Amino acid sequence: MAASRILVVDDEESISKLVEYNLQQAGFDVSTADSGTRAYEILQESPRPDLIVLDLMLPGIGGMELCQRLRKEGISTPIIMLTAKDDEIDRILGLEMGADDYVTKPFSPRELVARVKAVLRRANEEAGQEEGVYHCGEIMLDINRYDVTIRGERVDLTPREFELLHYLAKHMGRVMSRDHLLDKVWGYEFAGDTRIVDVHVSHLRDKLERDPKQPEYIKTVRGVGYKLVRGE
Repeated sequence: MAASRILVVDDEESISKLVEYNLQQAGFDVSTADSGTRAYEILQESPRPDLIVLDLMLPGIGGMELCQRLRKEGISTPIIMLTAKDDEIDRILGLEMGADDYVTKPFSPRELVARVKAVLRRANEEAGQEEGVYHCGEIMLDINRYDVTIRGERVDLTPREFELLHYLAKHMGRVMSRDHLLDKVWGYEFAGDTRIVDVHVSHLRDKLERDPKQPEYIKTVRGVGYKLVRGE
């Protein structure tokens, strides 16, 4: 089986080499770029990398701009951001930038390798998902039959609850901001009022979680939004 291809984008040579070495030791095929402009050029070529490790602060096209540009162009390659700014984390994960995960500098190379493996594993699981059917622990969502079961028992959801769960399932493990969910699930109908998202999440938890106050599947990311995970 071919090694997963990782593109490391960082203008600090010492960090770039550290990341490259540790990922190679973990068995990955690693290439590097020292600017957002060069990374963008590489990403227009084929085959694309399987994952990008992207520094937030770059000369030319910055990490934020590159991330946003790729997502707007429909390039869904998983991205792990490297950032020295703790206050940027909400924006990184809140889909303003569209990143899949982040690591804060200074970081442990072992932690970064673990994050890379986890994001790739999640991406591979999503790619291998049976068409129209999503499995999330004890939850099964069948789009074709418009059906949801939990521990084998059918659950009745309203159309909007179903749409919300479907959208979270399509982006399993990724944090969805309230504004983003409002836009994608409700459209302009409730523009500006994100409380409707919280209400529907609460209803889903009541129907799907063993203990809605300590949810196993629909997690809250404080100050950002929600994500659907496979359970603990």
